[in-house]
Amino acid sequence: MGPSSSLISGRKRLRYRVQSICHSPTFISWRRSFSTKQNSNSNKDTEEPQFPSKKTLNTTMIDDSPMTNSMNSDPTMATWVEDYLPVSMHPYAKLSRMDKPIGTWLLLWPCYWSTAMAAAVTTNFSTSTTTITTVGQMNLPSFFPDPYLLSLFTVGAFVMRGAGCTINDFWDQEFDKQVRRTATRPLASGQITSKHAIQWLAVQLGLGCGVLVSLPHTMYTFGWGVASLPLVVLYPLMKRYTKYPQLVLGFTFNWGCWMGWAATFGEMDYATIAPLYVSGIAWTMVYDTIYANQDKEDDAAIGLQSTALTFGSNGDEQQKRILHAFAALAYTSWLLSGYNLYVSDLASLNTTNLVALGVYGIGASSAYGHLIWQIQTADFNDPHNLAERFRSNSIVGAIIFVSIVAGNATAAATITTNLF
Repeated sequence: MGPSSSLISGRKRLRYRVQSICHSPTFISWRRSFSTKQNSNSNKDTEEPQFPSKKTLNTTMIDDSPMTNSMNSDPTMATWVEDYLPVSMHPYAKLSRMDKPIGTWLLLWPCYWSTAMAAAVTTNFSTSTTTITTVGQMNLPSFFPDPYLLSLFTVGAFVMRGAGCTINDFWDQEFDKQVRRTATRPLASGQITSKHAIQWLAVQLGLGCGVLVSLPHTMYTFGWGVASLPLVVLYPLMKRYTKYPQLVLGFTFNWGCWMGWAATFGEMDYATIAPLYVSGIAWTMVYDTIYANQDKEDDAAIGLQSTALTFGSNGDEQQKRILHAFAALAYTSWLLSGYNLYVSDLASLNTTNLVALGVYGIGASSAYGHLIWQIQTADFNDPHNLAERFRSNSIVGAIIFVSIVAGNATAAATITTNLF
């Protein structure tokens, strides 16, 4: 990239940032406050100053007036998509939300959790019983998840999250045109056609299938992977037929809990993984209900349903109480899964792994505390506040993953001590 190209890229980023500031909730509030003060100090009407419109971003908006709630949640800024991909690829990348990585992280963390839990044990493939094997000394593979599996799940989550977004936008393109936050999506705004979206979906599904058949214990893992596809296809339709579409999203986004263990062992430990799956579903109910509050007015107007509307039907305090209940369910399920892993699964060595469980429990408690913070500080009428809390859930997922690895390390050290 030559000097002139770097200069153009720098100017592009500066332009995006200036525009995002001009359209931020804080700046708009200041504009309105300033305009009100000017009007009160003058007997004649004062025209509100005009600021750059988002039309300069070459996207179609519903109007150029100061953005209402659902428009303020995610200010447009230059991302790697604009800087590094050809212009012709921009609509496809944005259709797959490549410019918004939080969705990939939320899909990926359950895969990482399960793979990390599987690293605490190994399988004796001559039987269906999960047992511990050791080489007599602690080493990285004994407590750290398989990097090969983690890399495959990373690619798979990136690709399949994009496929899910493509399916979602394909089903919802007519509704998206009527929702301020989603009106600029590539299908809704006409940047690409339905035919092109289907072709792009085929490419992504093909890549996802390639990842799936690359996993160990291919036939067993493939069965688990294919079982998730009906959920991926049907979730976008659920907001038309049920008041709890976020529950279906929870079933879908946390399917990785099954995949990590299946790919490691070629069998399933339901006592450990089922609570982990429940914890992920409850976690999703919290973060996606917070997210759905950004669109609640538009959803209500066009007849779509969400837990934001259902839980908030009797006020914000009721909604927060319900979300606290789901956060508590996530916490207790995290702990139950950890107990079944560190105490029950490792009992064959006659080793008390309560210390490992305690280490893991400290991390799970931290994640629970983060959920409490999200709920308590959420302003259901401030989309920017809601978007920040939604995106912060990548931290929750990371805390649980690190906690599992730390618990594994503690258990491995305990096992080594007891064997010698």
